[in-house]
Amino acid sequence: MPEHGEDPRDERSAFEPTPGQRQDRWLAGLALLLGVALNIALPHQLSFVPDWTLPALEVVLIGTLAIHHSRWFPVNFTGGVTRGLQVTAIALVTVANLTSLGLLLDGLLEGDTLDGRQLVLSALAIWGTNVIAFGLWFWELDGGPLRPPPNPPNFQFPQQANPNTDPGWSPRFFDYLYVSFTNSTAFSPTDAMPLRRPAKALMMVQASAALVTVAVLAARAINILGSN
Repeated sequence: MPEHGEDPRDERSAFEPTPGQRQDRWLAGLALLLGVALNIALPHQLSFVPDWTLPALEVVLIGTLAIHHSRWFPVNFTGGVTRGLQVTAIALVTVANLTSLGLLLDGLLEGDTLDGRQLVLSALAIWGTNVIAFGLWFWELDGGPLRPPPNPPNFQFPQQANPNTDPGWSPRFFDYLYVSFTNSTAFSPTDAMPLRRPAKALMMVQASAALVTVAVLAARAINILGSN
């Protein structure tokens, strides 16, 4: 029996998301699946393990979370375990994508084993996965779907400094995905400003990866023009 004044809810119910957070959770799940699909579509030369290994792990994690969120799962995960699985899935996509980028760069420097079409499509897939993965990291960093946002937050959005904004406004998953997209295209914050060091570090890693990817495409374009 709980003591007087103790909340009798279990740990999982304490992390129960709002309807808006549930919608964000499914959108984030679809984005993560798209990142996995882009990873699977890469040529085998851009994978440091057998082609099926990381995608299989990612699909298992995402499938477990999807079934659990639908409440068909027989095990009652706590909020911490659920978030741990989500972070693990995002980390796998991120590690796989950055490794593929490294192998792509190495192939270009060492005598590209991919033809021009494969190289360009691979670079685009890596860039797109970069946007998705870091959009998920930014979202998780500021709370994600299963816990309240940290205080102070990691990002400050324009709406939070605008006195005309609805007082109930709060950033959603798409807002963080947009931050990730602009950081990958401008290589700097253009919408939300990072306030804390973890956010700045993530944005620095993402911008560096995006810059290298664009440099690979530019190098290929110059090579093609030079050979004509």
